[in-house]
Amino acid sequence: MTDSGDHSHHEGDIPARPGYRREELPDPETVGEDEELVAAIRAEIEGHGPITFARFMGRALYEPEHGYYRRPDAGPGRSGDFLTAPEAHPIFGAAIGRLLEQAWDAMGRPSPFTVTEPGAGTGALAAGLLGGLRELRSPLMDAIRYRPVEVEDARLAAFRERLGDDGLEACVEAGHPPATPVETGAVVANEVLDALPVHRVVGRAGGIRELLVEVAGDGGLVAVEAEPTTPDLAARLAAEGVTLGDGQVTEVCLAVEDWLRDATRHLEAGIVVLVDYAAEPAALHGAGHPNGTLRAFARHAVGADPFRHVGRQDLTATVDLAAVRAAASRAGLAPLGETTQAELLAAVGTSGLVDAWLRRPGAGLQDALLLRSALARLMDTRGMGGFRVLAFGRGLPPGLALPGLARLGRAALPG
Repeated sequence: MTDSGDHSHHEGDIPARPGYRREELPDPETVGEDEELVAAIRAEIEGHGPITFARFMGRALYEPEHGYYRRPDAGPGRSGDFLTAPEAHPIFGAAIGRLLEQAWDAMGRPSPFTVTEPGAGTGALAAGLLGGLRELRSPLMDAIRYRPVEVEDARLAAFRERLGDDGLEACVEAGHPPATPVETGAVVANEVLDALPVHRVVGRAGGIRELLVEVAGDGGLVAVEAEPTTPDLAARLAAEGVTLGDGQVTEVCLAVEDWLRDATRHLEAGIVVLVDYAAEPAALHGAGHPNGTLRAFARHAVGADPFRHVGRQDLTATVDLAAVRAAASRAGLAPLGETTQAELLAAVGTSGLVDAWLRRPGAGLQDALLLRSALARLMDTRGMGGFRVLAFGRGLPPGLALPGLARLGRAALPG
């Protein structure tokens, strides 16, 4: 085992979270760190040796009572650490609702139609989705049941409160999904896959080395090179035709396989919609990302050091599209189509959604201006508009084609 040197990102090497301009980002230093969590991670390393980055990331994000996603307050939002599409404007959720309506209609309008959302947060996506269906007087509203899933149960109270404030609480389904495939409906996950724990590896002349997490002499956490802890890392890169250059760092997410299987195991028939910033392996692991794509977010600021605000900052990595497709196939899901967020918004009929939003009682000029600004951000193909939308199905009619997944081409899109 040898010290890796500095294989972390430098601030100038990584972009801001898609959809942000760096000059807009404030200083995140006030968030500090979870000292108990840092001490626990340090004790684990000192007692058992260096740990994988995936182990560190899993604890930093999901450790009960201390991890970033185990805090009672959710991270996304204008007052939080980063802004996702559902927080930008309810029209994003309404667009996802239109896509689900198309699938529901093609399936013969089954009832009930249960929508399960892993990582539901405070309900921004659910509020937009259900609110949009209601504004459009969709018949799906009579059949839909909405089940939020969160690793931290305390966050579900905020979800229920938000849906209650919007008069949508009757649609909310309590409890966890069944363990067997007995339900008809959908699974929708927005910016969830990017926060699954990843291993970090570095290319060397003799093959890849894994970057483990060790305690430095000053008590801080640092990356060190070691032999890979599992042959699955090299196997994944080989299967995708990826060869890393000497010193090139990348991330490999092995957790997507189990996550996708578990998140959809209850689904007998329906659609799975995944939205995230993602790339093909050649681009993801290519020369354009010599330091990988790992990013940290706190108070809307992007950071380069994953060991800095442990438990108080989000950690993400760009999603590997090929790995998701392979995991979906092994989970018994058939591909329905892929598009981008901008193309989805255009294909489901954004003009109709806009009209419905502006016809709401009390809607005025300010609402129109906010909507215009949000659409510019959501459909900017250089930022959020370029997010990938992947749809898979199980138990659906052969040859099913959903208009919302039609690829329109860049000429029809802003940006």
